[in-house]
Amino acid sequence: MSKPVLMDFYAEWCGPCKMQTPILEQLKKMMGDSVEIKKIDVDNNMELAAKYGIQVVPTIIIEKDGKVEHRLEGVTPADTLQGLIVPLL
Repeated sequence: MSKPVLMDFYAEWCGPCKMQTPILEQLKKMMGDSVEIKKIDVDNNMELAAKYGIQVVPTIIIEKDGKVEHRLEGVTPADTLQGLIVPLL
């Protein structure tokens, strides 16, 4: 079993996205290497954003073994993210 992957779809021009970044840094400190966190700039990765149907930034996708387990739009607190990830470990 692979570890969960959290993908943060963001844009440089997005104010709420800038608020999400320190939250993800906090999550990384809380969870260590048990989760892989990827930041994906939608302007530079339009094909990937289209694959996941991203229409709002920030959008967080949590995958486990290639399957989307959770999809969250808007700024999401670290404890909420941790609560979604822990059952996938």
